[in-house]
Amino acid sequence: MGMTMTQKILAAHAGLDSVHAGQLIEADLDLVLGNDITSPVAIHEMEKMKTNHVFHENKIALVMDHFVPNKDIKSAQHCKCVREFARKHKIKNFFDVGEMGIEHALLPEQGLTLPGDVIIGADSHTCTYGALGAFSTGVGSTDMAAGMATGKAWFKVPSAIKFNLVGSLGKYVSGKDVILHIIGMIGVDGALYQSMEFGGEGVASLSMDDRFTIANMAIEAGGKNGIFPVDQRTMDYLCAHAKRHFTVYRADPDAEYTAEYTIDLSALKPTVAFPHLPENTRTIDEVGEIPIDQVVIGSCTNGRLDDLRAAAEILRGKKVAKGVRCIIIPATQRIYLDAMEQGYIRDFIEAGAVVSTPTCGPCLGGYMGILAEGERCVSTTNRNFVGRMGHVDSEIYLASPAVAAASALTGKLSGPDRL
Repeated sequence: MGMTMTQKILAAHAGLDSVHAGQLIEADLDLVLGNDITSPVAIHEMEKMKTNHVFHENKIALVMDHFVPNKDIKSAQHCKCVREFARKHKIKNFFDVGEMGIEHALLPEQGLTLPGDVIIGADSHTCTYGALGAFSTGVGSTDMAAGMATGKAWFKVPSAIKFNLVGSLGKYVSGKDVILHIIGMIGVDGALYQSMEFGGEGVASLSMDDRFTIANMAIEAGGKNGIFPVDQRTMDYLCAHAKRHFTVYRADPDAEYTAEYTIDLSALKPTVAFPHLPENTRTIDEVGEIPIDQVVIGSCTNGRLDDLRAAAEILRGKKVAKGVRCIIIPATQRIYLDAMEQGYIRDFIEAGAVVSTPTCGPCLGGYMGILAEGERCVSTTNRNFVGRMGHVDSEIYLASPAVAAASALTGKLSGPDRL
């Protein structure tokens, strides 16, 4: 029996000719990632191991992105811990204020995540890098500590679900709508500990930003990882960003999948996930009258340039509805600069929105937009759990940047085609 993309990558990194679903393996790591919330825990675990070195100073990435610039004393102490660790171990890929960005947008931009890599990160949305044909998955801080010390990690080889994409996306429909549609279809545990493998002729029509968004939210369907084939669009991206050699793996024709789905991209509509689960989806023509208090456009899911462009094109020359707070968060400094050069930042400010430094911010209830009791937010983030962005009696509606921008203008959950 053949292997999936993920299985081929894991076999190569375990030094095996082949692996099968359910097999336990130890694999070499190409990158270990941590942020300002998860890294301090891993650092303290390493201290318990009495380990005085990291496995490779160039294969660890530490990104200060959740509460940075520091919002309070506790976050400042966490960042101080990581800064001192990075200095002690001469960590090359340490990103702090002024050069940081949201980790899952920053690392591909920096050329640190490449096809064929095995990447672990102490953040659940590490699965983002599957957009580039890597096996990447989130782990706990203890596994991060072991990874930093040894350069290895244990895995149970996942089985896989195949998503065959056909057609191409219509106007105002994006990768966010694709993944929300899929999660609504299979549920938040529909791919539990499985690899979500995307393929088909429809992949070619998806931008890299669309693919990053889809892979990013694989975890919201319970997936171990999401992964895309490496095609010409991927290679074009890598030509601009990759700084080291990489290996491309392709699924075998006779690879085994536990299920297969065909998704007609041309049939999809803008989709919204209602509180309090990403699977609670409705198309935009089914949402009804939902007044809102806040809009957030950003995060590791939807803070890239394509996302800002989609929002700017809708907000340009218009005004955010009275009583609505519209917060824009570019995912990296490079994206911020590109958005400035394209005029998007002016569009946002003139429309009555505010623009933040790159940060995860309100996505996890951090800062830069916390919700009060009873408030509703349309957000381009990835989770809408109870209390995720603030008060337990607030509500989060997950949507694309286009829907979020349109909603900011009307003061209620709205589709951009109805402005």
